[in-house]
This record gives sequence, structure tokens and C-alpha cells, in this order.
Amino acid sequence: MYEMRSLHTDAERAEAVALVQDRQRWLTLRDLPIPARADIPALFRQPHAEPVGLFEDGLLLACMILQRDPDLGWGTGPCLFLGHAHTLPDRSDDTIRLITLWASDFAARLDLPHVRAEALARHPLDADPIARFLNRLTDMGWDLRGSGTGQAGERVARLELAAEHRPGLDALVGCSVREPQSAADARSVA
Repeated sequence: MYEMRSLHTDAERAEAVALVQDRQRWLTLRDLPIPARADIPALFRQPHAEPVGLFEDGLLLACMILQRDPDLGWGTGPCLFLGHAHTLPDRSDDTIRLITLWASDFAARLDLPHVRAEALARHPLDADPIARFLNRLTDMGWDLRGSGTGQAGERVARLELAAEHRPGLDALVGCSVREPQSAADARSVA
């Protein structure tokens, strides 16, 4: 069984850091772009971050940082934002499909109409390797909303997914994710 859960402990967050580092190393070995921001692994250790992970029988398959209704500068209406999503190397497609199903359902349970994400896109969106990746995402239900500057200041492809209740999903993906803070709540805590 799969489980999506908040990463509360130092050990869980350290496991997410290791996964991000492994993924970045995997991308580098294949001459694929990685974010210029070198401290992305450190984001998973920040006290106000809302990191979550997808697990299969105790193995961390993916991690990301959730934000509720951040100011992205694109898209209209509130959303659940999946930031800095990383998957275990060589397990991407099925893992992304599970994240897609879970995120759509989780956003619907939070009464948010959309899920949004950004994918690093240093090349035109119709050029490989980003084109193949974006095609897989659109096949999973994501809508491509063009490109522009992302949260980390780099050129990204902007992605949006409609929130949708998915009855029975909990039989496949258990969920113990706490509700992420809104951007306004996070600013008042910081």
C-alpha cells in the first residue's frame, strides 16, 4: 500500500534531503537540467516548510513541499501548490501518476479548485527532454499553462490540475497529510 504523509521528524526530513540529492545526481549524470538553486535539499529541513512524502512499504518514493494558495504570479483562484517535487530515480512515471491522483483528491478535500506545479524548463517547451515529460503529465490530466519565471526565479513550465474527489482512492493511497498553511498564515508565523 502507498501512503502520503507529512514529514514531521528530523529522520523523515533527512530521508527527503537524501532523495532530492539522489535525484539531482541522477539528472546531472544524464545531462538533464537541475535547479540552479543549490540549497533545495535544505528547504526540506526548514521549520515552517510543509514537506510531504509518498511511501510504499516504508520506502520514500517522492517528496515535495506543499503550499496552500501561494502568490505564484500566474493562475487565477486559490490552489494547492506542489513545490520542489522530486521522485526516486527510475520510479518516476508510476509515482507521478499516484501523486497526481492524490493531489487532485487532496485539493478537493481542502475545497481548493486547482493543484499547481512548476517544472524546470530551460529549453522551449516543445523541445526534448521537457516535451516528453510534459506530454506524460498532460496524459495524466495536467494542463500546461505556458512558461515563465517560477518561484525560484528560473524559467519553468506552469502546470495546473483540476481538483477532483476520488472516492476509493484511500484504498490505494492512504493519507495522513496535515493541511498546509496558506501564504498569509505562513507570513504571520515567520
